Amino acid sequence: MPRIPAVPRRTLLTGTLAVTASTALPATALSANEPPAAGAGLPVAAPSISGTSDWDARSADGSIEVLDSKPNKIIVHHTATANSSDTSQSHAFELARQIQDFHMDSNGWSDTGQNFTNTRGGHRLEGRHKSLAALQAGDQHVVGAHAGEQNSVALGIENEGTYTSASVPGALFESLTELCAYMVAQYGIEAGEIYGHRDFMSTDCPGDELYAKLPELRSAVAARTGRPAVAPLVWPLLQPGAAGPRVTAAQLLLRARGAGDVPVDGVFGAATQQAAARFLRDRGLTGAACSGTRVAEHGVFGGTAWAALAPVLAVDSSGQAVRAAQVLLTAQGHHTGQETRFGARTRATVRDVQAAHGLPADGVLDEATWLRLLQ
Repeated sequence: MPRIPAVPRRTLLTGTLAVTASTALPATALSANEPPAAGAGLPVAAPSISGTSDWDARSADGSIEVLDSKPNKIIVHHTATANSSDTSQSHAFELARQIQDFHMDSNGWSDTGQNFTNTRGGHRLEGRHKSLAALQAGDQHVVGAHAGEQNSVALGIENEGTYTSASVPGALFESLTELCAYMVAQYGIEAGEIYGHRDFMSTDCPGDELYAKLPELRSAVAARTGRPAVAPLVWPLLQPGAAGPRVTAAQLLLRARGAGDVPVDGVFGAATQQAAARFLRDRGLTGAACSGTRVAEHGVFGGTAWAALAPVLAVDSSGQAVRAAQVLLTAQGHHTGQETRFGARTRATVRDVQAAHGLPADGVLDEATWLRLLQ
């Protein structure tokens, strides 16, 4: 049973209550005369993380899935709630309880969705049960409910607050850096494999401001762990008012999928947003805008929805999708030949792009090549 009376959804979303995530064991240390193995990185001391028993978590409703495999990435979220000035540990514990209640009672999940929660006061907490023990051991992964298909391979960290325009507090960023560094060291994750929620789903999460801090976060984690921080290649996010070749390509691809009412003006306006929303809904790609609030976000398109939208193209393909590819190629300074036809010239150009980026130069415009064109 919940600890508090049911709270109206509106109250949760206005930030009156926060609604997003023991003593930690030390990381295994190497002898001073025993340097890390090649590629192993540097040892990182375990930061302070409060376990579920510390913040009086409810028991999970059912079993927690624990995989005998390691996660390969970290996904950063924001809670999309009020930017509280209360930086106390008691507030952090109350936040964790409200998160769990909302996830279990409103979303119908078995437990808190994310693996860990990080607060504006710099407090780190275990979110989903067993996540802390798995992290300390470094050889198992607890499946969460924070990023769709990525849940089985990604650790999820909810960061308290809304960072669409507000700056990221120094205490929150430092505690996030320490937590990510420990995760990277424990699991052997590359420091560059730190993503935002929007990299995989059509959402603003973790907000423009926190998302813009991810390159700094990767570099800081790399410095602490001795692991490389190669920036990942990610799908772009289209937000209301966006303009340019990517938008034009999206409009043409939507038209190729049957949305004939979409203008081809290179502006992500209302008609294009509505068509994109229909595409997401029809293919079951809608869902959490943020793991914590489950607020429906309208007017954004991104993440792996691009892969569902863009078809594989080869010689003799034709139509609006080919034109979309040609728009992107032209924007990168390439000549593509006859418009809307995937002829010899377009194929040769695609092969040049693939070769330049270390992809198989077969001239087939596949998912990996679309991803390159959309950069």
